[in-house]
Amino acid sequence: MIKRISSGGEFESKVGYCRAVVAGGFVHVAGTVGQGDGALEQCRSALEIIGKALDEAGSSFAQVVRVNYYLPDRAEFAPCWPILAETFGDNPPAATMIECGLIDPKYRIEIELTALLP
Repeated sequence: MIKRISSGGEFESKVGYCRAVVAGGFVHVAGTVGQGDGALEQCRSALEIIGKALDEAGSSFAQVVRVNYYLPDRAEFAPCWPILAETFGDNPPAATMIECGLIDPKYRIEIELTALLP
């Protein structure tokens, strides 16, 4: 069984994707950007959006097994570390950070992850 979760984000209908898809015992969360002026604010906002999707799927940040961070400027990643360490706490996932262009230059960080269903 597949469950699709939408957050109502502007790109979901434009591009044709869901915020998250629950399938095969996993929650696959699409790359998520947040709102705010800089990477720090956008990181917090993206995590809030992701947290809601995980909750709707029946999972949580404690169940995350893999996370990918995408930033147009890798120098903006280090200030986000304390937020990420707090979010994942005692359950740090495998992680990768990639420096790349994002869909709009106003976005400073995009977060994509996979979690297990408990």
